[in-house]
Amino acid sequence: MPRVLFITHPQVMVDPQLAVVRWSLSPLGLARMQAFASTAVVRDVDAVFCSTETKAVEAARVLGERVGVTPVEIEALGENDRTATGFLPPPAFEAAADAFFAHPQASYRGWERAVDAQRRIVTTVQGLLRKHQGRGDILIVSHGAVGTLLKCHLKGVAITRAEDQPSQGHWYAFEAGSGALLHDWRALEAAA
Repeated sequence: MPRVLFITHPQVMVDPQLAVVRWSLSPLGLARMQAFASTAVVRDVDAVFCSTETKAVEAARVLGERVGVTPVEIEALGENDRTATGFLPPPAFEAAADAFFAHPQASYRGWERAVDAQRRIVTTVQGLLRKHQGRGDILIVSHGAVGTLLKCHLKGVAITRAEDQPSQGHWYAFEAGSGALLHDWRALEAAA
């Protein structure tokens, strides 16, 4: 049965003057993604999807080149919309993320609500799976918060940050047909 590998982009070049959706992978992030692309984990992939955010597109291209598939960019695979606050320094961002997950029915200072972001990512992934005609695995390159929201859905648990990735550049897998989680977050390096 085909698997879905949900991958979050690794480290980025933080630029407070640039919209977060336009941040690129850092040299370390690019190196981590290239190393992941060289593992046997991706050998049976026949479809690659990603959000339209620069860092996800860059990561997906690395993977797509490795498996000979052109990534399909889908805006609805993007991270939760946080444009209302713009860039937040790390301590403020962590507090905001805590509030986002702790109060999923509320908007944190104009952010997309967690329940809405979850509905969007679940609906989008389910739609991709219905349309997928291949027999191989599917790669989705996206972001940590929506990946966590999707994982909560797959596990049948309430929205919680306890299901969040430990840091950027992690992945989990689930069965394409049943949605059964095959394993929890793993660092990209754990695929080697």
